Amino acid sequence: GPVFTPLSGIGLAVLAIFLPVAGFAGDVTMSAIKRDIGVKDTSALIPGHGGLLDRADSLTFTAPLYFHILAYFALGHF
Repeated sequence: GPVFTPLSGIGLAVLAIFLPVAGFAGDVTMSAIKRDIGVKDTSALIPGHGGLLDRADSLTFTAPLYFHILAYFALGHF
């Protein structure tokens, strides 16, 4: 953990618990949106993978969460 982030201890534990959950939530949310609008694949750029958005849909929740966790736990380090 400390290799990739300035976090350790409780901050790193919070990151390890919440980021996988947020990634799953982002994936499920984007799949539900695609299902609601009737789109199977978001592009043909990556055939068989649902398109480019399916490669990055978990980032819709994890990227902002990662930013806020870093801001909360590691702001004193900077």
